Amino acid sequence: MFGTSDERRILWQHMREPVLTACALLAMLGINVGLGATLPFPHVWIVELLVAAVMVATILLVSMEVRHEPPLVKLFAGIGFFWVGILFTMTLVDYLSRA
Repeated sequence: MFGTSDERRILWQHMREPVLTACALLAMLGINVGLGATLPFPHVWIVELLVAAVMVATILLVSMEVRHEPPLVKLFAGIGFFWVGILFTMTLVDYLSRA
């Protein structure tokens, strides 16, 4: 039905990392949504930011495969994500400062 066992094994070898990465990202998203919905303690936002940072690192290192790139590409990928963080922070400050 799905090919021989060797073909399935080869397919799993190629798909293992993306599937596990997607599952990990979904689990971390679930953690963030659960924490945001229940607010189990006063400073839950710190934990949510840490989980979001782990999600960004997972996307950067695994999905974008930056870990296999030369150092200069790693540097510019990090700078790019840092810049996106600055833009999100500036947008959030602007949003929160308007009362």
